[in-house]
Parts: sequence; structure tokens; C-alpha cells
Amino acid sequence: MRFRVERDVLTEAVTWTARTLPTRPAVPVLAGVRIEATAESLVLSTFDYEVSARSETAAEVEEAGVVLVSGRLLADICKSLPAKPVDVSLEGTKITLTCGASRFTLLTMPVDDYPALPQIPQLSGSVDAGLLAEAVSQVTIAASRDETLPLLTGVRVEIEGEKVTFLATDRYRLALRELTWTPADPAASMTALVRARTLSDVAKSMTSAGSIDVALSTDATAGPALVGFEAGGRRTTSLLVEGDYPPVRRLFPDETTTHAVIDTEPLIAAARRVSLVAERNTPIRLSFSDGQVVLEAGQGDDAQASEALEANLVGEPITTAFNPHYFLDGLGALSTSHARLSFTHPSKPAVLTGQAEAEGDDDSSFRYLLMPIRFAG
Repeated sequence: MRFRVERDVLTEAVTWTARTLPTRPAVPVLAGVRIEATAESLVLSTFDYEVSARSETAAEVEEAGVVLVSGRLLADICKSLPAKPVDVSLEGTKITLTCGASRFTLLTMPVDDYPALPQIPQLSGSVDAGLLAEAVSQVTIAASRDETLPLLTGVRVEIEGEKVTFLATDRYRLALRELTWTPADPAASMTALVRARTLSDVAKSMTSAGSIDVALSTDATAGPALVGFEAGGRRTTSLLVEGDYPPVRRLFPDETTTHAVIDTEPLIAAARRVSLVAERNTPIRLSFSDGQVVLEAGQGDDAQASEALEANLVGEPITTAFNPHYFLDGLGALSTSHARLSFTHPSKPAVLTGQAEAEGDDDSSFRYLLMPIRFAG
């Protein structure tokens, strides 16, 4: 094998594929990046039985071939190379990288022991990359990080024709985002549970593409249940999370009796300031009355803080309290100038949505349900 490739092109391709390498590989070869030189391109791949990544990039290939090398070491080397073309050649069981005056020799790994990458499922639809990135960032904040509850580390994906709905919860909050896409089959209806970290990784690493192709295979009789994403010469697949997701949609109230609208940025700034005195596991309190909301944290002999903001209240005055971190997560996910908090009762979950103007309707395509915290009056 012998080829030449631009340093930045190689670095980007290696870095993108190496990001999926397992920290503790089940077998040594899974720590490697598989490099295949074919005709005028390179195909780099990684696979750890749960997720795979594949990147195809242009190169001047003199001699085709396949090699497997340590992925993390190769990524570190590529990042350190000078800004010049990189010549790569295979000699026996070693691969040599030459870039300007820099020269590195790496031992190869047994490529025949490397497992075959899973085939990407049949195309399910396409979605705008920017829209997907926004939706994923809004929903994955509510997914659990607790690996002992694998179901809750996933995002439930519901597809009904042109509408896609993402749902995630960690039992203390629930995020829902609806968007439209271009389905391969307009009559298609399916659900899947996708790892939140997979969605986040795809959203961050494929944002430069105009659109992303999404492929889902949920039929266990046809092979492993997979989700695949492809855009701009990059492809990644991931096993779906198995199990029945809890029926969380019903947690959203059918209607609310009280709501308040506040400017988003001032509310975020005030919540951050007040929460500075909120010790671990203590809430930030919000008291809504006609024309204002007062944010408070701390009590007794502890440090205390309070701040009042203008608020447009519709309904009866209400006082509630939230985990400040979860509250700020929800506010930070809004892309609108105003935030609406809707209530049914001080001790029941509140629903956070965005609103373009102080008066008018909210945008229910993103909803963030937050459990209140009991506090001493």
C-alpha cells in the first residue's frame, strides 16, 4: 500500500473515525483504525460492536491495500504533523508516515482479525443537518447519564410520515422536540430508541453537511436493530437500545391554568446569579405575581440571594422551586427571545416553552417538563 494525502484531510478523517474507539476494547484490534486505499480514495473505519464510523476521502493512491494501526496513536501523530502532504507506505508489518522532515513508523495490527463493519440499513429519510443539530441539543440535555438505567440513556425517536419526535428523560425532567423531515416512505411509521451520545456525536460532527441521511432497521428478524447516519462521505452506525421506553408523553398536561412569560436572556442571567448561593440539592425558588417574578435561593443562616424581573403573568400568583441546573439547562435550550412557564399547580410539573413575542402563542415544537422541588416556606 502506498498513497499521498493532504495533512489536513488525513487528520480530519482520522480524528473523526477515531472518536468512536472504545476506551477499553474487548479485543486489541478494536483499538485500531482500518485504512483501505482504493483507486483514488481512502476509506477509514472503526468498529467496537456497538458503534461504527466510516470516512471516505480523496487521496493519490499509487498502490492499493488495507492496513490496521493504533487509532489513538495515529490521530495524535496526524495532529502534530507539519502542514505538508503526507506520504504513507506499508513495508512488511510496519507503516511509515513521511511529512516534510517528519517520519513516523508504526507497527500494524492483524487486519484479518478485524470484524466486518455492519451494513447501513435501508434509507428511512433525510433531515436538514442544522435542524437536527438544534433538535438533538435541546433533547439530549434531559437524557440520563446513569448507565445502570440504559433505557433512559437513550432518546426515543418517533416517526410518523413527515414528522419526527424526539423524547428524553432522566426521571426529573422531560424534553420533547418535533421537527419535519423528508421520509423515504411518506406513509412510514416507526419508533426506535437511539443512544443519546450517538445522536449528540452525529449532530456535532455532521453539521457542515447540508442534509443527513438517516437509516433505521428495527426488525430484529432481519439482523441487529441499527440506526445509521450518512453525510459528506461520512457514515456511522449504532446499535439501538433494547427495551420498552416508559410512556412519558402523558406527563405533559392537556391544559394549564397559569403561565408567565419572561425575557429569556435576563431570566438566564438572573437564575445564574441567584443559584450561586444554592448549595447542592437545594432549589431556586420562583414567585410569580402580577408584573414580576422574584428568584430566590438560600435560607436561614446560609448565604441568600434574590432578584426580581418583569414577567407577564396570566392566571393566579404562584410560587414553585426547581433544581437550578435543570432549570438553566431548559432555558439554555430555547432559541426564542421569550420563555413561557406554564403551570397547573405549584407541586406539579411545569412546562417550559419558547415564545417569539411577549404577547401571543408559544412554540410547542420544543417542550421541557420540569419536576418541582419541595421547599420550606
